[in-house]
Amino acid sequence: MRPKNLEKEEAIRTIALQIISDEGLENLSMQKLAKAANVSPRTIYIKYESKEDFLIKLFIDEVLGSYEKGVLENFDENMDFSEGVKKIWMNTFRYLIHNRHSFALLQYGKSSPLLNKAFQKANIKQGQFFAPIHKFLKMHVATGSIRDFPSDVHRALLFSPLLDLVNEYFDYLERPEQIITEKMISECCETVIKGILKD
Repeated sequence: MRPKNLEKEEAIRTIALQIISDEGLENLSMQKLAKAANVSPRTIYIKYESKEDFLIKLFIDEVLGSYEKGVLENFDENMDFSEGVKKIWMNTFRYLIHNRHSFALLQYGKSSPLLNKAFQKANIKQGQFFAPIHKFLKMHVATGSIRDFPSDVHRALLFSPLLDLVNEYFDYLERPEQIITEKMISECCETVIKGILKD
């Protein structure tokens, strides 16, 4: 693809994420996106079969890869459990508060069939993304330091509270005082760690 086309493609994706974040996934149409990006709808349909195809590729190419990279920065699967979880939490928090548009699509991915369709379409197997975290959890289950739950349960325990806190962070941007600080995230993380560690 020529550089000019690459710039156009990047602009379309950036604008799509902004519309999803500001107006909701249900309010994104190819016509609205084309108008906002100053291109014809036909330009978008040359590369994407449908809105669903566009959203799936947007999720995989623009959101999932960079999210994984942000979460895993300086993380090592051989870390002590508490140290590793704190690293994951702080990395995730810092990444998401600086990537609100990506966070919005991640949230929609949780509550819509989009995520599963994206994984199926790209033939992504469970554990392919965030593999070091899966290995980290399996290692700590094997050593007996954490409770032996299915991987989906571990993921829910580790990430759901954090994503809810990030959501609160964005809600509190409109209020006089921000209560979701890095200190608060750290304290909440310690509470989650205590619940997963074996006595």
